Amino acid sequence: MTPAEILARTLYAEAGDLPVRAIEALAALVLTRARLAAAPGGPRHWGQGVAGVCRAPFQFPCWNPRHPRHARLVSPEEDSASLAVCRRVALRAIAGVLPDPTGGATHWHRAEELPGWAIARVPVAEIGGVVFHRAEAAAPPARPARPRRVA
Repeated sequence: MTPAEILARTLYAEAGDLPVRAIEALAALVLTRARLAAAPGGPRHWGQGVAGVCRAPFQFPCWNPRHPRHARLVSPEEDSASLAVCRRVALRAIAGVLPDPTGGATHWHRAEELPGWAIARVPVAEIGGVVFHRAEAAAPPARPARPRRVA
């Protein structure tokens, strides 16, 4: 599968039942993660490139074979209008012509859910039933102090 098809299927499985604006916002989040992960010192656990971000463990539940939306990912309804929308959104995102309505969000969850990691975070956007958050900038690791010679 091409990166565009991987992104389209991820969007279809995770947000295909939501409004187009939510699908576009989720695609923008994937592109933001890919950009940040490619930066020096970026979060490598998000994966590399669009396909890597979609498939990274614990990032998009539909890639987990035990998740209820996994079947929608591996066997999409090819004649589905929703899948066609997700494919168009994925192509626009990869081409770089899709605006980011989330303002650089890096995390997301459906509005009817409240995962533990989101409890203390203030959302940056809520679009079409999806809540978006931005990770705080990680502080660089502290350097240990030089040992001092004590006489």
